[in-house]
Amino acid sequence: MSIFPNAQNFKIDNVNVNSFEDSQKGGWKMLLKNIASNALHDSSARFDAPKCDEGTRVEVTKELMDWMQDREAPQRLLCMTGAAGAGKSALQQTIAGKCSKSNTLGSAFFFSAADPTRNDLTHIVPTIACQLGLRNPALRDAIGKAIEDDPLIFKKTLGIQMDTLIVAPFQRVCASGALDSSTFPHAILIDGLDECRGEDNQDELLSSIKHCLLENDLPFRIFIASRPEWAIRTALDNDPEGYLYRLAYHIKLSDMYDATGDIRRYLWTRLRGIGSRSRDRRAQSPLWPTKEDIEKLVAAASGQFVYAATVVKYVSERRGSPVDRLRAIIDWTPEGGQQTRPLEVLDILYRNILSTAKELYEAVDTNRGRDFLLLVRAHQMNANHRIDRTRNSTRDFDEIISLEEGDR
Repeated sequence: MSIFPNAQNFKIDNVNVNSFEDSQKGGWKMLLKNIASNALHDSSARFDAPKCDEGTRVEVTKELMDWMQDREAPQRLLCMTGAAGAGKSALQQTIAGKCSKSNTLGSAFFFSAADPTRNDLTHIVPTIACQLGLRNPALRDAIGKAIEDDPLIFKKTLGIQMDTLIVAPFQRVCASGALDSSTFPHAILIDGLDECRGEDNQDELLSSIKHCLLENDLPFRIFIASRPEWAIRTALDNDPEGYLYRLAYHIKLSDMYDATGDIRRYLWTRLRGIGSRSRDRRAQSPLWPTKEDIEKLVAAASGQFVYAATVVKYVSERRGSPVDRLRAIIDWTPEGGQQTRPLEVLDILYRNILSTAKELYEAVDTNRGRDFLLLVRAHQMNANHRIDRTRNSTRDFDEIISLEEGDR
C-alpha cells in the first residue's frame, strides 16, 4: 500500500528513517550467534539420542508427564536425580518428544561434557531464550530489542542474562496482550546438569533459576535431570542450605523406580531384532537368545540401563556374529551379578570390549603381509571354484578371507 496515493510532483528532503523491524532482526541475529544448537533435543549432533523403548519406563514417564501438564501444580521445578546409567537422558529425550508433539515444549538444553559448546553456562540462557522466542513473534521481537539495547548482555552474569532475555521480555509481552501465558508452551528441560563444568557453575544455574524463574509469576515448568552430585544434592537437602527443598518436586530415579522389568523387555526386544536381521543362522533361531542369557544380563545390569544399552550396541556390530559376541559378554559376566557392585560389572564389560578391540587392531596392524596372503588365497579359490564367474555366493567370498558364518 502506498503512503501517498496518487501523489505527483513533490519531494521530501532530509529524511531519516529508522527501521524497527531491522533493529529486531539485528538483535535476533546476535542471539543466534550465541546459542548452542548441539544442545537442542532434535539437534543433528544428537542424532539417534537414547530414548525409552515403547513399553518401558511407563510409570516414571507418566509421573513426569502428569506433572508437566499440570499448570496448577504448586511446584514449578522438578529435579530428577539418579546414578550414571540409570536412564535419565533417555527419559529427558522421551519427555522432550512427548512435549514437542503436544505443543508444550518451550525449550530444551542437553549438557554434554564432551562438547565444548554445551559443557558450561556460556550458551544456556541464549539457547533457551531463542527457543522461547520462536514460539511467539512478539516475544521474539522483545528479545531482539533487549539485545539491541544491551549488546554486551552475553558477557554478563547468568542471572542478568536470564532476567534480560527471558523474564523481562516475557512479562512485557504478556502485559501487552500479545501472548497468553495460559496456553504458551511452558516446558523447559535441562538434562545432564552434572556435565556442566564446575560445581560452582552448576550451583549458579540452580540459584539463577530459583531467583529469576521461580520467584517471578511465570508459567514455566522446569525439569532438570542430573547425577546426585554436590550442587543439586545440596540445593535439595532438607537443611538451611537446601534452597530448593520446598520449591522442587524431587524424583530419586534409582531409589523410587525398579528398572529390572524394563531392562528385561529392552534386552529381549533389541536382541531378537538383531537376530532377525543377522545373516548368522544361529541368531535367526527363535531360541536365541536363551532365557538364561537374558536373566544373567538383567542380574548384571542391576537396574542400570547403560549396561543393557552397551550390551545391545556391542552385539549389534555388523562385522561380527551376534551369537559369538553375546556369548563373549556372558563369559565376561561374573557370577552373582547383583552381588557385585553395578558399576564394577559395567567396568568389566567396558574393559573386555576395549581389550578385544585392541587385540583385533594389533593383529591386523602387525600382519603387514596380509594383503599378499589374501592374494594367494584368492588365487587358490579361483583355481578351485572359478571365482571369475559373475555369480558368486557370499559364502565364496567368506571363504576367500577366512570369515566364519555370521562374521560379515
